[in-house]
Amino acid sequence: MKRSVLALFLIGVLAFSVVASGCIGGEKTTTPTQTQSSPAASSPAQTTTEEKPKLKGAIAVVYDIGGRGDLSFNDMAYMGASKAAKDFGLELKEVQSKSESDYLPNLRLLAQSGKYDLIIAVGFMMTDAVKQVADEFPNQKFAIVDGFIPDKPNVVSILFKENEGSALAGALAGLIAANDGKDKVGIVLGIEIPVLYKFEGGYRFGIKWAEDYYKKKTGKDVNIEVLYTYTGSFTDPAKGKTAAQAQLGQGAWVIYQVAGAVGLGVFDAVSEYLKSQGKEMGPPFAIGVDSAQDWIKPGVIIASMMKRVDVGVYKAVEMVVKGKWKGGIMELGLADGGVGLSTIDDVKAMFNSLPEDVKKKKLEELGLKSEDELFAKLEQTRKQVPDWIWQAVDELKQKIISGEIVVPKAFNKEQIEAIRNAKTWQEMEELAKKWEKSS
Repeated sequence: MKRSVLALFLIGVLAFSVVASGCIGGEKTTTPTQTQSSPAASSPAQTTTEEKPKLKGAIAVVYDIGGRGDLSFNDMAYMGASKAAKDFGLELKEVQSKSESDYLPNLRLLAQSGKYDLIIAVGFMMTDAVKQVADEFPNQKFAIVDGFIPDKPNVVSILFKENEGSALAGALAGLIAANDGKDKVGIVLGIEIPVLYKFEGGYRFGIKWAEDYYKKKTGKDVNIEVLYTYTGSFTDPAKGKTAAQAQLGQGAWVIYQVAGAVGLGVFDAVSEYLKSQGKEMGPPFAIGVDSAQDWIKPGVIIASMMKRVDVGVYKAVEMVVKGKWKGGIMELGLADGGVGLSTIDDVKAMFNSLPEDVKKKKLEELGLKSEDELFAKLEQTRKQVPDWIWQAVDELKQKIISGEIVVPKAFNKEQIEAIRNAKTWQEMEELAKKWEKSS
């Protein structure tokens, strides 16, 4: 039910995207519109009129250098902000950062105006800039996605339990490899920053859990090695392709991309590998990240670890509008719908949220005649994996939500090394409990 509601929500966002807007340079302001129809067919003298809605406030979003159109992190932030603007009758201002040096002046300029009920910074890289401008403007409310700022009453940090969602990605990868008699999977990451340790640690946990599950199901021991590469970039697909090619060459059977636009290179590498083997569909497979990316390469991407930046942004705006503002940490996990593995309905909703010309171009690139053909191919891709594997992944999901299983959350180099050296998922879980007690 929750996913159906989500699909409707995303489709609603698409409808809202067709609004009056004005662009100046890297800035865009969006205002909800409302049409007032004639009240009754029996009153021909009355005419249809249009009125601009009476706005109740304004919010602003500052994107990082990845920007809109990344089909991932920044686009998800826009979806949450635009949905909130529509629901609460707010003006939405969008500001694109062209370089890291833009972060502070962009935030400061918006705060100086005194116009915005909430200013949202998208991305960990803006953490220092938000700290500074929050001190300069203590009466201005800010939200930052992925930045850790726990101690300022005018800042809410929107964080996610990527470790939980990545555990599901790891379980899926590990079980696919084990079922096919393979012993290696991969993960390609961006810049080595603390938040990515949560992805890597959760992925490793899921793979160890898969080894244990597979042994209980088949009686066979498996030991799956994790190949990992930090590319040092979130924007260069060539680096992702090179890293994935190297992992495929070493026998990786599934590769999880955690690298923004770099991940597009991962998808290309897996696609080219399949073609070299005369195959249209995996395995080997790639796993997408942040949004439901499966549609980008049907047959190649088996699923995506969705990080619901849109949900976090919406909740932050809602706190302001409903007078429930509370600075500090807002962390969303599986139980909150903040992370999760994509379903076909999620992919449909994401694809349908794209502009018509983008969808048409993508279908042409894929050699497909219709959206139905695309979705049928996605269904076929998923059928390459046995039902019992999908059911096993859902079993892990339910145990994490219930609290029966705790997934470790690595924040630093020492902690991710401890997870890398752990031999079982139970050993990793003990680390998680130890870290929770000491935090």
